[in-house]
Amino acid sequence: MNDRPAGAAGIRRAGVGDRPVRTGTDITSSTAVRYALVPAPRLSLDAVARRSGLHPDLIRRFVALGLVDAERDGAGRLVFDPTAPAVLARIQRLRSGLCLNYASIGLVLDLLDRISLLEAALRGRGPRSETPPWT
Repeated sequence: MNDRPAGAAGIRRAGVGDRPVRTGTDITSSTAVRYALVPAPRLSLDAVARRSGLHPDLIRRFVALGLVDAERDGAGRLVFDPTAPAVLARIQRLRSGLCLNYASIGLVLDLLDRISLLEAALRGRGPRSETPPWT
């Protein structure tokens, strides 16, 4: 059941889903990693359509284009993360505000996600110094 002895490097394997779980005493880094104990509930296509105000066929098209992530459940129906309505709202804002086609929207979404990651990495580095790093 456990891949490592409890406490080895601060990580032990849980029995449910075999997701790593951090122990409270062995964390040496300043940032703690959090793992979900219970998987987030998945939304059906109808629930996402209701919450986003979009037609289910349009949402299926977005899934086919790769703009929204979805999985299939055991019955073959599309299921979405709880964040899908927010992603769909972002797509609609880009489409209506900038008059972008769907291929361009995919590129813009990828760039916005990359910018968010870079900004988070910069925030994690601490306060900026007054002197530029190249001098």
